[in-house]
Amino acid sequence: MDKIAVKKKRLLRRRYLIKKKIRMHKGALRLCISRSSRNLYAQIIDDEKQHTLVALSTLAKEFPTKKNRGNTIAAKELGKLLTLKAVNAGITEVVFDRNGYKYHGKVKAFADAARENGLKF
Repeated sequence: MDKIAVKKKRLLRRRYLIKKKIRMHKGALRLCISRSSRNLYAQIIDDEKQHTLVALSTLAKEFPTKKNRGNTIAAKELGKLLTLKAVNAGITEVVFDRNGYKYHGKVKAFADAARENGLKF
């Protein structure tokens, strides 16, 4: 196996374990984050109704235009803006779905900013 296949296998294993933990919290809203090298995407999903309640990305109009939208500074700003949007929609408690990504760097910055601004998970 080459390095890329091993990394993908580890990512899929982490994703499976995270999804397994999330399934234990029935009825809870899920805060799902996705990332690429250039942008970050986050949404709060109601799995029972299969409906996205709040969504925001670094490409959205509400997000301030910056040169680099894929770094930790942008992740902090995204966490802050998403939390403000969620609180306005009446959402205060969610389950964090990091989608197989390690809790490090951009993902950690996003989660910390969301917690600081009033979202509980």
